[in-house]
Amino acid sequence: MHEITFTIRRGMLVIDPNILFMFFTTSILLGLSPGPDNLFVMTQAAQQGRKAGLLVTLGLCTGLLVHTAAVTFGLAALFKASAMAFTVLKFAGAGYLLYLAGNAFRAGIASGPADTVRLDNAALYRRGIIMNITNPKVSIFFLAFLPQFTDPTRGPLSLQLLLLGGVFICATLVVFGAISILAGVFGDRFRRSAFAQKILNRAAAGIFAGLALKLALAQR
Repeated sequence: MHEITFTIRRGMLVIDPNILFMFFTTSILLGLSPGPDNLFVMTQAAQQGRKAGLLVTLGLCTGLLVHTAAVTFGLAALFKASAMAFTVLKFAGAGYLLYLAGNAFRAGIASGPADTVRLDNAALYRRGIIMNITNPKVSIFFLAFLPQFTDPTRGPLSLQLLLLGGVFICATLVVFGAISILAGVFGDRFRRSAFAQKILNRAAAGIFAGLALKLALAQR
């Protein structure tokens, strides 16, 4: 019993604080760099307000929990090794993004701000989850990124990977939360005009379609 307790306690402090801080800083910088996820959050917040952006962010971070578990338990290696699994998942994600692009484009013909279709909280949250978990590149990125900050001599690698995944999610919440608030503020001004709302929705459709194309062309 004492040996098990010691192992658990040691596992809870397996990563050096300096390494953990460096990992958090790196994660912040990655969150700030232009990419499909932060662009997706920015678009949603600009279209439907900062609350929508924050809900999509929570959904994306829930998806990151799935990717963290996939890396920890070896599922990410399957997507890296299996062309079929990778292809099926990426085309599912691309198809979903095209669906969103179609919705955004049709929303652009609304006659005014009052006609803009608003999604409920659950739908926005689900949208973030689906966007994230249908992108196999995230799992492969985690598979390459997280182990660089682990040390087999300091405890179970599974605990280290889970901890790193949690820290990455915290960094994502900070960065994407800020993006949601800023994009929501600017989006509010656009939504006061029917014409500007139409332009915003058409731009969102183009962004979603571009993200779909990028994901469809992604290689392992």
